[in-house]
Amino acid sequence: MPDVSPDIDLIRSRLLAWYDAHARSLPWRAAVGAPRTEPYRVWLSEVMLQQTTVPHATPYFHAFTTRWPTVSDLAAAEDAEVMGAWAGLGYYARARNLLACARAVAGEHGGVFPDTEAALLALPGVGAYTAAAVASIAFDRAANVVDGNVERVMARLFAVETPVPAARPELKRLASLFVTDERPGDWAQALMDLGATVCRPKSPSCGTCSVASECLGLATGDPARFPMKTKKADRPHRRGAAYVLIDDQGRVAVETRPEKGLLGGMLGLPTSDWATGEPIAAAPVEADWREAGAVEHVFTHFSLTLTVMTARVDADGDYRWMPIEAARAALPTVFAKALDRASVPDLFG
Repeated sequence: MPDVSPDIDLIRSRLLAWYDAHARSLPWRAAVGAPRTEPYRVWLSEVMLQQTTVPHATPYFHAFTTRWPTVSDLAAAEDAEVMGAWAGLGYYARARNLLACARAVAGEHGGVFPDTEAALLALPGVGAYTAAAVASIAFDRAANVVDGNVERVMARLFAVETPVPAARPELKRLASLFVTDERPGDWAQALMDLGATVCRPKSPSCGTCSVASECLGLATGDPARFPMKTKKADRPHRRGAAYVLIDDQGRVAVETRPEKGLLGGMLGLPTSDWATGEPIAAAPVEADWREAGAVEHVFTHFSLTLTVMTARVDADGDYRWMPIEAARAALPTVFAKALDRASVPDLFG
C-alpha cells in the first residue's frame, strides 16, 4: 500500500453529496431525506441480494412483499410456499433461514425487528453483513456494512495489493475508518451505489467519480486490477439423470428433496446421484424410458450435466403429481430446465 493515504473526511463529504444527487431508486429503499425504510423490507432485500443482482431480485422482492406484506405474514406461511416462491434465487438454505428469522421476529419480538446490530445478529440465519446492513439502513445505526461493492471501492481507494480473499479483513478495517454517527445509513448505501454504478468491476467510470482525486488505485494508472484476485481452482463437473414421469392426466411427478444438502427442502424431479464420474442412473420405476437430451447448469461450486429421461406411467403414492405449468413455476431452475427439455406436451403425441 502506498505511503500516502486518502483523505477520509473529504471522501465522506464528496460521496454523500454525490449520493444526495444520484442515489438509485430501488423498491426497498427510502428516498434521500424520507423516513427510513421499514426494517422488514431492508432485511428481505439484503437476503435476496446476497447471491444475485438488483434486476434479478426486484421481481422476487415485489412478489414476496405483495404476498407477505409483513414479517408476521411471512412467518405464518407454509414452508413449501416460501420455497416455491424462492425458486430461482439460489442457495435454498437461505430461504429456510429466512423463515426461521421471520418466525423468531414474529414469535419472540412481537413482529418488530430489534434495532441494534448485536440483537439482529442473534436472530437465526442473520450473519454479520445482514445485521450491519439492517442496523445501518433501517435504524441509522453506525455499522460497518461491507459487501462486494464496498470491498472493491476500498481496494481501489487504498490500492490494496493483497489478493482476496486474504485481503478481506484489511478491506473491512479500511471501510470501518469511514463509519461515523453522521448519516450512517446513507453512507452505507452511497458506498454500495458507488461500487454498483461507477466503481464497477470492469471499466470503472473514473472520469465521473466524485472521489477520484483521492483514489490510490487510479493513481497507479490501472484501477481495474484492484481488488487483486487469487486464481480460482477449476470448477468440478458432475453428471446425473433427471426423470420426467407423466401420468395419464398429463401431470408430472415431483418430490421434496431432503432438508440437508443442495436444494434442500425444495421440490425436485426424481434424479440419480450427481457424480464427478459416470453416474449410476437407476430409474425410479420400471417404464418405457426415452432419452430427451441433456441440460447444463452451473452451481457455485460445480457445473452439472443432467440427462433427461421421460416416461408415461400410472400415478402412485410415492410422488406428488402436479400440472406441468404449476410444476415449472415451483421447481428450482435446474429442474425447470429439465422439464422444458422433455418438451412434455409433445412427448407422447
